[in-house]
Amino acid sequence: MRVRRDSEAEDAGAEGAGPEGGIPRRPRPRGAGTGVTVLLTSAMAFSMMQLFLIGALGPRLVGELGLSRTVLGLTTTAGFGAAALLSPVAGRLVDRVGPRRCLVALLLLAAGSLALIGAAPGAVVLLSAVALGGLAQALANPATNKVILAGFPAERRGAVTGLKQSGVQVGAFVAGLPLSVLAAGVGWRGAVWTAAGAAALAAGWAARVLPPDPPRVAAGPRSASLTRGAVGRLAGFSMLLGCGIASVNTYLALFGAQRLGLPPVAAAALVAVLGVAGIGGRVGWSRAAGRPGRARALPGLLAAGAVGAALLLALALVLPLLVWPAAVAVGSFAVSANAVSMVLVLQSAAPGRAGADSALVSAGFFAGFAVGPPLFGALVSACGYGPGWLLVAVEFAAAAVVAVPLRSREIGEA
Repeated sequence: MRVRRDSEAEDAGAEGAGPEGGIPRRPRPRGAGTGVTVLLTSAMAFSMMQLFLIGALGPRLVGELGLSRTVLGLTTTAGFGAAALLSPVAGRLVDRVGPRRCLVALLLLAAGSLALIGAAPGAVVLLSAVALGGLAQALANPATNKVILAGFPAERRGAVTGLKQSGVQVGAFVAGLPLSVLAAGVGWRGAVWTAAGAAALAAGWAARVLPPDPPRVAAGPRSASLTRGAVGRLAGFSMLLGCGIASVNTYLALFGAQRLGLPPVAAAALVAVLGVAGIGGRVGWSRAAGRPGRARALPGLLAAGAVGAALLLALALVLPLLVWPAAVAVGSFAVSANAVSMVLVLQSAAPGRAGADSALVSAGFFAGFAVGPPLFGALVSACGYGPGWLLVAVEFAAAAVVAVPLRSREIGEA
């Protein structure tokens, strides 16, 4: 089946059909456009804020809580392992109860997770708090994607998806610069509690801005344009991509501080640089993916570009200044590829299944985030950072290979 430009209209119809179908159209969120886009971007930022903060504040956490590099990697495993396991359930939950309830819930869960991290006396509470945040991560893509389908016309969804996916990198930037600077003044616990309060305020904003969830509409049959095999391939691509991205997110600041001799604030700024590059990349590449025929080709190309970024990180051991363009390249290619995957899902998901399909692809990504950092940390402990960054390059290369068949008619034509 060909993917038509009005295929997203069918998804919107699944959320609430138009008058011609005899079913009242679901009201769009008040101020749908800039305000709702900012809200969705904020939700994506808070859904992963706890992990970016742990990465950015890693040198302080290692010192004060006595964490090893392996335990630091396990924080990512706890969060993304929980998110990967819960994502299929979360996707069905969003399809069943509606995106508004789930969006408010994810922001409250993020606030609770951050508050617990700020109070953590050691590794056990820290790992438990991050695992709680995994539920917020599991809800994020299904809930925000359903809001986009219900509230924005088809021609704007690619751009809006890129903007809201860039929220993850907004979180990286906020964790890597403003909150790290705040931590230098008030301590890392105060900085994390500040983020928790902001997440709670965002939950109240979501409850006010988004309309009540409508009664559930039964899901239609799976579209031939996004087969089960294609969803599985996207999930596998996302898993390999997630392995590499998570390793960079978790260890980049520590690499800068321990191996390149950067001061803590400068090391944390590496995460901020990656975040800024990821924002621009996700917005730009998602906008390009919204054009006919583009989305299927981009995942493999972006993963291939990410291989070069990982090799730059390895070369930074010889020429430390290369760590900065390497951070930019990871954001521009690897991080952006995940946003393009979400655009592809929204273009092709069957009516009423956007939440479930989004969750399955997200589950692969989260699984990669759970597996990647412990492997990286163990390899670095045994062999050093050079082999670790080469492992990341191999993971990105494997993702590029997995993505090649996505260019075929298995996904249909945009």
